[in-house]
Amino acid sequence: MARFVTGKTFGTTETVTAALLNQAVNDAAISTDSVDNSTIEVNSNALRLKDSASTSTGVTTAKIANNAVTLAKMATQADQTVLGNVSGGTAVPTAVPIVGAAGILVNNDSLGTDDTKGATQGNVKAYVDNLIGTADKSGSGLVTEGTQGSLILGAGLIIKFGTVDVNSSSVAVTFKDSSGSASPFPNAIYGVSATVNESVSSASETCSVFSPTVNGCSIAGYQGVSGNPVGRVFFVAYGF
Repeated sequence: MARFVTGKTFGTTETVTAALLNQAVNDAAISTDSVDNSTIEVNSNALRLKDSASTSTGVTTAKIANNAVTLAKMATQADQTVLGNVSGGTAVPTAVPIVGAAGILVNNDSLGTDDTKGATQGNVKAYVDNLIGTADKSGSGLVTEGTQGSLILGAGLIIKFGTVDVNSSSVAVTFKDSSGSASPFPNAIYGVSATVNESVSSASETCSVFSPTVNGCSIAGYQGVSGNPVGRVFFVAYGF
């Protein structure tokens, strides 16, 4: 049977002396051919491994077999974290939050940006929502004359729209929200376009816009050259 510990052996007639005992202890070693598929447990906090071919002590990378450290043998870490380094320099890896102020992803429900972090689904949604903007319009749609609304885009562009009844040669239009309250442009107006909706098949019905302000405009309708009312007109105003 292979020996577990190798070293000094004594003959049957050899006298045991202090020198020989010291030699036996000093020369003792663990046999390299007797520990395969076995477990050696040593209860000592001071134990360090030393390569006999070098002066280095401790377990180094070269002394650990590839793929020898499994995930199960690694220390546990907090939920929603990954191993990484966000210190700004070389450092020992730590458990980094996935989302958060110190995380690898920016806040999941804000529009903030970061040059060194990835975006979450919430960031992307907030960005798209901001580009699309919010609409103020009638829930039933623009089906009757007098209904108005507006759309605020992410870049600050505001679009106001509605239908009015041009029941005379010219009517004054006040920009309103879907509740019917006055809703002027906060800063300036770019322009207004209008289209006759009463009888679009009639080439003789036309309309025009004049005197646009942040508060409203005037719309004139024509049947041929008579200036008679044309009825329903749809308008779109642009401003910020």
